[in-house]
Amino acid sequence: MVERTADGPTVVTGGAGAIGSILVARLLHAGRTVEVIDNFSTGQRSVLPTGAGAERLHVTACSLASQEIPATAFRGAREVWHLAANADVRRGPEHPRVDLTNGTVATFEVLEAARRADVPKFIFSSSSVVYGYASVFPTPESYGPLEPESLYGAAKLAAEGLVSAYAHTYGLKTYIFRFANIVDGRANHGVLFDFFEKLRADPTTLEVLGDGRQAKSYLRTEECIDGMMVGAERASASVNIYNLGSLDRISVKEMAEKVVAVHGGTARIRYTGGDRGWVGDVPQQLLAVDKIRQLGWAPKLSSAAAVDLTIREYAEARHLPARPPPRS
Repeated sequence: MVERTADGPTVVTGGAGAIGSILVARLLHAGRTVEVIDNFSTGQRSVLPTGAGAERLHVTACSLASQEIPATAFRGAREVWHLAANADVRRGPEHPRVDLTNGTVATFEVLEAARRADVPKFIFSSSSVVYGYASVFPTPESYGPLEPESLYGAAKLAAEGLVSAYAHTYGLKTYIFRFANIVDGRANHGVLFDFFEKLRADPTTLEVLGDGRQAKSYLRTEECIDGMMVGAERASASVNIYNLGSLDRISVKEMAEKVVAVHGGTARIRYTGGDRGWVGDVPQQLLAVDKIRQLGWAPKLSSAAAVDLTIREYAEARHLPARPPPRS
């Protein structure tokens, strides 16, 4: 049995990402020692905390799927937060191994590292895409059959299976959180980031994939972390599965109009057509969050409010003139 104390380290994979770095800051603020593991393919060292508590932060750069995870990072750990994944869902069809490697295989390697170190608790960031194109909205955790339409979704669902199997086989207490679309002005991927990048390249035209009627739930990163922390602290089953999302959704058309507005409102929006943005895209999504609300968490912002705040952050980072996005 590995010696473990209540103040043992917390391991965070993908800790230099948009979600992971905020989680790391929260953990440090709570007095935890944090072991971050990141390959820095999309994560950035610059977003990791450097102020008070940073002396309790240790960072390891390695590929999770390469069997190079140092055992020392998990020694005596009280829990693992496995957030690392492929950030670009649309790469799947062109690079079929990316999600398998960075999603399923990496999850197996992290679970193995946790098992060998006898870590008692494993928290996993999954996704709403495991449901595929659901026929029930809002979609509850009990919905099935699960038929993911993207390789990213398939990798997440396979990883969920591994997490569940390790819980039942090795006694690991596990938490699976299925995210809606998580937005944050520091993220370097996602639809809002793409819109800003497209307008930077061509201020006259914004190309929007699909017909703009795709509509999904959007949740701020800090609210997502709040929900994960509530679930990980209060749920007690062997395998705990929770949706995390807002109570409503917003269309791609509305988001495009908001981004164009903060750029002066003159750019023409051009839709590529079709009901999906790309192969594997799920055009309609809204998660039921009744289960996590029973534990005491609920989203504070609507999808539109979460999007508006994120747009303001992107605009400020790019030094655009202050222009409020149009109201939904």
